[in-house]
Amino acid sequence: MEVSRIIAEIDAQISKLEQAKALLQGTSTTNTGRKGPRKNAGPAAPAAAKSGVKKKRNLSADARKRIAEAQKRRWAERRKEN
Repeated sequence: MEVSRIIAEIDAQISKLEQAKALLQGTSTTNTGRKGPRKNAGPAAPAAAKSGVKKKRNLSADARKRIAEAQKRRWAERRKEN
C-alpha cells in the first residue's frame, strides 16, 4: 500500500470519528453528508433550515409542452438509430 493512500484512509477515519463525536456531544459539523437539517439537531437547526430553503421553480404549461415535444423527438431519433 502506498503511504499517500494510507494517509487518505486515516484522514477519512478521523473525519468519521469527529462526526460521531459531534453527534454524541449534541453539536453538528459543517459537512455531515446529509442534504437537509435533521429534526433533532439542537439549536443549530433553525438557522440551517432558513439558509438552506430554496424557492420552488414552476414551469408554465407551454414550457412543459415544448420540453415534452422535444424529448419525444429525441426518443424518436434514438429509435431510428437502433
